[in-house]
This record gives sequence, structure tokens and C-alpha cells, in this order.
Amino acid sequence: MNPSDQPIPDITEAVQRTLDELGVRDAAQLGQLFSRLHQQLDQEVAQLQAEATEDAVEQLRVRWLGRKRGIVPAITDNWLAPAAPNLKREIGRRANALRTRVEERLRSLAEYKVKAEASIGTLQDGKPEVVLGIDVTLPGNRRPIGVRHILRQAIDEITKIFISLGYSVEEGPEIESVYYNFEALNIPEDHPSRDDQDTFYIDRQTVLRTHTSPVQIRTMEKRQPPIRIIVPGKVYRNETPDASHSWMFHQVEGLAVDTNITFADLKGTLDHFMKAFFGPQVRTRFRPSFFPFTEPSAEMDVSCIFCGGVGCRICKGSGWLELGGCGMVDPAVFAYVERPAMLKYGVQDIQQFFQGDIRFLHQFR
Repeated sequence: MNPSDQPIPDITEAVQRTLDELGVRDAAQLGQLFSRLHQQLDQEVAQLQAEATEDAVEQLRVRWLGRKRGIVPAITDNWLAPAAPNLKREIGRRANALRTRVEERLRSLAEYKVKAEASIGTLQDGKPEVVLGIDVTLPGNRRPIGVRHILRQAIDEITKIFISLGYSVEEGPEIESVYYNFEALNIPEDHPSRDDQDTFYIDRQTVLRTHTSPVQIRTMEKRQPPIRIIVPGKVYRNETPDASHSWMFHQVEGLAVDTNITFADLKGTLDHFMKAFFGPQVRTRFRPSFFPFTEPSAEMDVSCIFCGGVGCRICKGSGWLELGGCGMVDPAVFAYVERPAMLKYGVQDIQQFFQGDIRFLHQFR
């Protein structure tokens, strides 16, 4: 008689024989064997739950995991070791899954025993006694509700304001080519921002992006004007972390390309954004500046939201706070998301954004 035509013995006896002796030649037959093992395990666990004593649980552990005659070790010795090469990986995967299932069932039996002893207790003078001092009538422990990170709150609010103005949101890769990060933005090779001390280079042609501006080039390559987009995202610069600097921070950049757009449109858009974000009392001003990818260029300031423009320690007596750069015809860059978030929520150390301290985040629920 062909071995494959022979009936397979009891599954716990089958592990003492080789797969060749059992007539198992493929993964489908192997799956049937392991399915029977899982069923046998569940059946034995169910029988024990009525009386999950320590001795009974230990006997079950030895039966399945014991080194000498345990079912799982027997699978390794009798099925895996002499198996055909095409079945070894599948046997190993299924044996590991079975071991994990056995360990989970043993833990569940131990927990079941503890809970049963704690809730049943004994009777003395007609009164129940809780053995482990657990009052099952008390309310359970509640998991704390999560908090949206303060930077995500700021990005969502900025995004909402610009979407209301007709802008859409674009994203791009954080690992960027030198071409998109510098060359396409008219940043020459001798510009300080391209030095190693300012930029994280992966290789000579690839960097961790230093700004979100490469996304404007990628967008203009694939879309025809008119274009109105904002680009929120992480950027990276080689800086020593302190209270106002971080090697990773978030930036939001805006780009508008259309006919008859002037610097007045840029100023009006940014003035509207600042009033929507900080409040209608805020004033804005623009100072001439220089950026390789804008002409004309400007720095944008807002009146100090702490002293109302009178002058204080935070604004260094000037009454103004610098928030970012802008210009024609390329991007309007709102520098760090961290900076307006620090101003709006009164955060004094930028490092607090990235330390994952729940106590800090819970202040901004």
C-alpha cells in the first residue's frame, strides 16, 4: 500500500513519526496536520478551564512544550529535521505559530485561575471573603484619551485657512535630490546652505530636504497654471538643538501662479492668514530681503501678540516678531510651523515639541 493511502494515526502520535512515514508530501497535507494539532490544543484547554489547577496547567505545558516528549519539540525533531527542503520553511513557520498559540493558551489558563480564585473566595460566618482583595464591582481602569500633537493642531489650522482661500495641499519626498532641493531653485553651488555644516547629505546627489520648496518645482512640472498650493512637511538642517533650534522642524510653504498676480496679492494673502491665525488685532509689515528663488523678496513680521506692539522681553522691545520670508514669483514660505505655534500657545522651548511628554501635550487638549 502506498504510504499516502494509509490512515494518519492520532495527531499526538503522528508527531513521533516522520512526514515521509505519514505520507505527507506537500503544504496542503501539512496544513491539515497542523490544523488537527490546533484543534487538539483547543479541546484540551477547554477541558481544563473547569478545573485549572496549577498541576493540571503544568501537565499541559509539559505535554506540549516539554523537552523530552513534548509535542512541539517532537515536530522539530521528527518533522522538520528530516523533511524535504521544499517543506522545511513551512514546517518551521507553522511550528513557531503553534508554540506561540500554546504559550498564549497557558497564560490564559493561569489568568482564568487567578480571576476565579479572586472572585469566588471562601465563606466565613455566611459572608464572602475575597482571597486576593479584588472587588469586582469597582469600575475598571480607563485608558486615557489621546491628544493631537500641538504641531498637528497648528498645521491643521494653517491648512484650513488656506483651503478656505482656494488653495490645495501638496506633499513631496523628504529625501530629495540636489537638483530639486538647490539647483532648480536657483541656489548656486557656492551658496552657504549647500555646505555640509548646514545640510544632511545622504550622498553627493541626495539630501534630507532643507525646505519644502522642491515640491513647487515638482508641482509645476506636472500641472499647468493656475496653481494655488500649500506644502506642509518636515525639513532638516544640520543645527545644534537648543531652545529655539532643532535639526528637524516643520515648514509650510505657499505658491500661487496665475496671470495678473502682484506683490499686493501676496501681502494681502499673508495679512489675512496672520489675522485668521493669531487674531484680528495683529498687524503685519514687510521688509526688503534677499532669497535666491524670489525677486523681489521680503521678510514678514507681525506685531507682538504678547504686548500688542508696545515692546516687551519676547519681542526684544521692538514690538514686532519675525515669522518668515516671502517673495515673487516663487514661494511664500512661512518658515517654521514651530515658531507661530510657539507664539500662539506660549511654548518657550522648541525641544518640547519632540520629547513626547504627555504632560506637555495634555495642556493643549
